[in-house]
Order: sequence, then structure tokens, then C-alpha cells
Amino acid sequence: MPLDIKICGLSTPETVTAALDGGASHIGFIFFPKSPRNVTPELASELRQAAIGRAKAVGVTVDASDELLAEIVETMRPDMLQLHGKETPERVAEVKVRFGLPVIKALSVSTADDLEAIAVYRGVADKMLLDAKAPKGSELPGGNGVTFDWTLLSKLEPGLDYMLSGGLNPGNVGEAIRVAQPPGLDISSGVERAPGVKDTSLIANFFAAVRSAQK
Repeated sequence: MPLDIKICGLSTPETVTAALDGGASHIGFIFFPKSPRNVTPELASELRQAAIGRAKAVGVTVDASDELLAEIVETMRPDMLQLHGKETPERVAEVKVRFGLPVIKALSVSTADDLEAIAVYRGVADKMLLDAKAPKGSELPGGNGVTFDWTLLSKLEPGLDYMLSGGLNPGNVGEAIRVAQPPGLDISSGVERAPGVKDTSLIANFFAAVRSAQK
């Protein structure tokens, strides 16, 4: 079964093309002003056109209001929403009903205890994103370039639909696949030459490393 791969935090036509040509199943656009990857719903709407019929476009938010979510949904017309804040299972269910879209719920992982949160979101969120817990002092819940202990994921229930995230890059993704055997991967800062500046060569190298690891 092919891996789901999301290139997140895209902001230019060139990098969207690189993600799609590499074989991305999902492309992510971030709506969070503190992030160097923040885009407007209008720009995301333009960029996601190239993905229609090729990959799912994901609108990524952090504890967003209904007003912001409505603007994103109406303007960008995403295929999915990703909730990357402290949204409760009740909030996830509410967003799904209100906007009629599948939801990815991001969870921060540092220790085995953090994985216990999966149980309360399972059956509510359509997909999980297991991301490394942000370093102390970071204002960003994701995209910090840090990893967590992938061996923790060996204890997950079989069949959990999730994406592994946090500190992945072309150099370590092969090891991540070998250790965790995840059904999906999500990468942002690991294919950037500067914060928020995606690099088409690094995106291509990432997909090459994934293919090599799968052989």
C-alpha cells in the first residue's frame, strides 16, 4: 500500500508542482499568523488548483475560530482541514459537522504517555498526525524541525490511520520508515532552505529517499 505523503506549508507554484510531481498525496497550506509559512486563503485557493485530481489540499489551522474556518472553506475550498492546536474531541466533531469536511487532528508526542490521547480522538478525527512536541518557548505547534522517539509507535494499534511528522528530512526519512513503518508522512521544515522557504530540490530528494527506503 503506498504511503500517504503530505508536503506542508507550501506557498509558491513551483513548490506545489515539485510536491505533486514527487507524488504527494496531500499538500498543506498553513493559516496561522505566527508561522513563517502562513498564507492567505486567496493564495491557497490559487495554489491548490494544480492539485485538483492529483492530491488532497489541506487547510491547516491552530485553534481557529469558526469565522476563520468559514473563510478558508469558502475561499480555498480544501479537501480536508487539519486542526493543529488544543482542539478537544468535541471541537473536532463540531468542525466536521459544521463544515462537512474530513479532519486531521495533530497530536504532540514526546513520551509514550502522549500517545494515550489517540484513544479519545479515534473515531472522531478521520486521520491523526503525530508530531514532535514543540521545544519550550516555541510559538509554533509544528514545523520546528525536531523529532521524537519513533520506536514509541511500535505500540500503536494496528490499522491506525496516521501521518508521522516532526523533524523529517531527506537524510532521516529512510530510518523513520524502517523504525515506525507509518502509513503516512508529513514534512515541512525538512524541505526548506530557510524558515518558510521550500526548496524544490529538497522536495525531490525527500521523495527519492522515500522510494529508496521502500524498495
